[in-house]
Amino acid sequence: MNITRLFILLFFSLNSLYANVYYSKVEPYEVRKISSNVMGVVLEIKEDLLGKSLSTEPYLVIDSELDREELKYLKEKLEYLRNTLSVNEKIILNLQATLLKKRANYERVKNLKIKSSVEKDREFYDLVNSENLYLAKENEINNLKVQIADLELRRAQLLRSVSDKNLVADGFVLYSLDVKVGQVVNKATPLATVVDTSRAILTLYLDEKDVDNAFDSIIYIDGKETAYKVDRLVNIADAQNISKYKAQIIIKAPKLFSKLVKVELKKGKNEK
Repeated sequence: MNITRLFILLFFSLNSLYANVYYSKVEPYEVRKISSNVMGVVLEIKEDLLGKSLSTEPYLVIDSELDREELKYLKEKLEYLRNTLSVNEKIILNLQATLLKKRANYERVKNLKIKSSVEKDREFYDLVNSENLYLAKENEINNLKVQIADLELRRAQLLRSVSDKNLVADGFVLYSLDVKVGQVVNKATPLATVVDTSRAILTLYLDEKDVDNAFDSIIYIDGKETAYKVDRLVNIADAQNISKYKAQIIIKAPKLFSKLVKVELKKGKNEK
């Protein structure tokens, strides 16, 4: 064996000591399993969008006719209550002005000797009556405000319901549809799966010895050196892959996902 061949064998032997090989599937950066937040009948699904990038247009629609009708009714009722509140707020200003004047009149006459007790009592009862009218109107205004707040909350709930019945996932790819037109869905019924394919992610389960230097390792994919780094590392052993530690590398989106690739973690030049 000549010196050159010996040197080559020695180089590859040493290099293998610094390279740790793992295999991972190239998965979409994010996978969302969409479940229903509402109850209703599925009116429309866009099966032609399967495998395609979605826009702001709904890809699945659940019946929301009753919600829209109630929203229309709530809009009218809220307008009526706000007008009523506005009128009552003007009335209470008048009552307040009247009350202040009557209180001043009573304070002025209650100690006058030229006024009889009957006249003083009449002024007092008139004052108390004005105070009661003011308090009653104030209570009415507070009740109106509570009604308006309750209706506003109901309106927000209905708007959320209508939104949840028109599924949109702008920028995601529609991976699967789990319901059919005419199907009645309840809360938590699986509806669809959408994926973010703008990037990809590799999930590795590292041996304990590779954890310490994981972030500093040079990443090779299918034998080619890359500029990628370990982006995420869980320092708690995985429940299924015993004595392994989950790590993830975010990479550019490939043409085809779910391919199995070989990933090597090699020590950097400055590592010993």
